Amino acid sequence: MTCRPEARTVLRTIGGGLGAILLLLAACSEPLPEAAPIERAQQALAAQDGLGAEIILREMLAGGTPEMEIAAYLGEAELQQGQIAEARRWLESSSFTPATAGRGFHMLGRARMREGNLPEAGMAFDRALEFIPESPDLWVDIGRLRYLGGEHRQAVDASIRAAELGPQNVAALQFRAQLVRDAAGPEAALPWYEAALESNRDNLALMGDYAATLGELGQLKDMLVVVRRMIELDEENSQAFYLQAVLAARGGRFDLARNLLDRSGSLQRETPAAMLLSGIIDLETGNHASASQMFDRLERMQPDNARIRLLAARSLALGGKHRELVHRFEDRAGQPGAPPYLTTLVGRSYEVLGERAKAALYLDLAARSTATGLRPLPSATSLDVALARGPKTGPDAAALVRALLGAGQPAAAIDNAEAFLRLAPGSGDAAALAGDAYIFAGQGRKAAEYYANAAEIRQFWPLARRMVAAELAAGRRQSALTLLEYQLAKNSANTEAAVMLARAELQSGNAAKAGLLLDLAIANGAARDPQVWMLRAETALALDDAETAREAAIRAYSLQRMNPEATGLLARILTQTGGSDAQAQALAHKAARLQRR
Repeated sequence: MTCRPEARTVLRTIGGGLGAILLLLAACSEPLPEAAPIERAQQALAAQDGLGAEIILREMLAGGTPEMEIAAYLGEAELQQGQIAEARRWLESSSFTPATAGRGFHMLGRARMREGNLPEAGMAFDRALEFIPESPDLWVDIGRLRYLGGEHRQAVDASIRAAELGPQNVAALQFRAQLVRDAAGPEAALPWYEAALESNRDNLALMGDYAATLGELGQLKDMLVVVRRMIELDEENSQAFYLQAVLAARGGRFDLARNLLDRSGSLQRETPAAMLLSGIIDLETGNHASASQMFDRLERMQPDNARIRLLAARSLALGGKHRELVHRFEDRAGQPGAPPYLTTLVGRSYEVLGERAKAALYLDLAARSTATGLRPLPSATSLDVALARGPKTGPDAAALVRALLGAGQPAAAIDNAEAFLRLAPGSGDAAALAGDAYIFAGQGRKAAEYYANAAEIRQFWPLARRMVAAELAAGRRQSALTLLEYQLAKNSANTEAAVMLARAELQSGNAAKAGLLLDLAIANGAARDPQVWMLRAETALALDDAETAREAAIRAYSLQRMNPEATGLLARILTQTGGSDAQAQALAHKAARLQRR
């Protein structure tokens, strides 16, 4: 045994004793043998160091290690470096040993999935299952593949299997958390994230998901703690900067939010959520042209997203692009059920362009619209083209069902929605589409059944809103109210849910609760909606709160002076609460004239 000089020095310094003897033994022991090259390569791959692993593996090749023994690892190393074609060269042209075949076919499936070749990815994963049927990482990838392919229910089953096989596997727990969050909300997902963090406290991807979930729940202080820890671990972490930008924007500090978001790198150019935040920051800081470009990109990516459409129209209006605004949005603004805000923007743009007749038409539509009814989404594909394509894929099925509903053919829409559901029985999107077909055919109970199936996969507000309509159509009012209360509990900033619930509470005679819900909606962004102020005025009147009733009615009237309902309501409230008789009479006459238009 050899004893290092520094160990002898320490021994003399501390003067012997048991602690010194133990220290001496540790210092004078034989050095641990270096790990075998394959073990070092595996450790590098586990640490996501694909380049380091590749160097070790190529040294092994040069030293005479047979290719088939390490081809699976080389393929994985290339995948970690984003070299998909090179990975496929190792994974497709090489045979594997029995010990590495499972890993090899697993990596081949990953490579094919990244290329978008889902059928071949599935075949590779099936081969991998023959060798490593109890690999939680494999089951995670199988679940992700199924989700990408629209087999949502099967993806959930795979996530459960992965979590059972790997109760401490970070990928399995994170995937399960993501699907639980989609189906049951952020609060239900928290225990899954926290379980994964127990043994993976410094996993940045996991921490990012966890921080975002805390943010959804409004736990902003806890979110900030996690984000700061992410920065400590990686000063250039793009997701951490994005999450900090979200926090800054929520606090109204938009210049800081822009600075932070710019440090997120490509994230703000490639991720829809970050792109949306970028557009909102530009809108709030007066960069209307930049905001318009970003919302335009997002609208092309998500053509059914009504919120993005309204933001795109607003950015054009604020930027003075009135001709472009009317060109892009006048058709949609003139459709039944169009958002009054969009119709108003089109009307105001026509005013600026000097086309007063068209301006009056759209402003009158906005004044008379309540936009509370449920209507089918328009199809971007003509009925003839949609019929020719048939319901073979998700986009084609949605286009066809929407076109048929728009043409007043609900029975044909049901037939095609059911046909697509038979092709994709585990798809939440297919179940939701079938629900749409039935709800617009007047079959509320059947629609509610399909919507409930879709909600088991993923719950989001547009689906929940249709679920509420289906429950009401089925005569189950209390069930509809329970759904609204659940949505509001998940997201207190959901102004539409708050207003819908307030209207129901007022109809039930619970004006006090209705007033609280409306105040919540107004505080969270509904302050420029005349319909909300009108309902707030009616609520205050039911509570004998004359001052609040007058203030709310005045706010509604000031927002839409040509709205006959807002005008008549203000006249009635002035009369009932001791206001000016002359003013009330003038408003009543104006309301009557507007009604005759």
